[in-house]
Amino acid sequence: MSSTAEGAVHVGLGGNLGDPERTFVSAVEELQRLDDVSVLRCSSLYASAPLGPSQPEFRNAVIAVRTGRTPESLLALLLEVERAHGRVRGERWGPRVLDLDILLWGDRIVDVPGLRIPHPELSHRRFALEPLAELAPDALVPSRGRVAELLAELESSR
Repeated sequence: MSSTAEGAVHVGLGGNLGDPERTFVSAVEELQRLDDVSVLRCSSLYASAPLGPSQPEFRNAVIAVRTGRTPESLLALLLEVERAHGRVRGERWGPRVLDLDILLWGDRIVDVPGLRIPHPELSHRRFALEPLAELAPDALVPSRGRVAELLAELESSR
């Protein structure tokens, strides 16, 4: 089954506290145990500089999933997984043990209170586009372009 197939949901993982790789594996395993979420593929792990205050370097990855859940229900689940792994929401762009963001949901656009898909900052964030491009370079970010093209634009503006 291909992660670029119609309707795949791409979720970004980020973290810079504790052991991010171990945390990511644990979070993905937790999602895989659910009856209504299938993890299709996982990207490699990427390193990135933090956006906010002085803090450790981040690790980032992307997973492709299929689910029968609604976007709001998947978001609630992801927030539960974050909390279960010790995520405490504090300073914006501050350090965190785990961050799970819905980046893309096929070609759907969702704009409800507390949830926007595609992720509103996706086209500006290399740390999300790089692992996403590994899994789905031809995926369309609605109203913005293909993942590989968005990443190339970021690369050329360096």
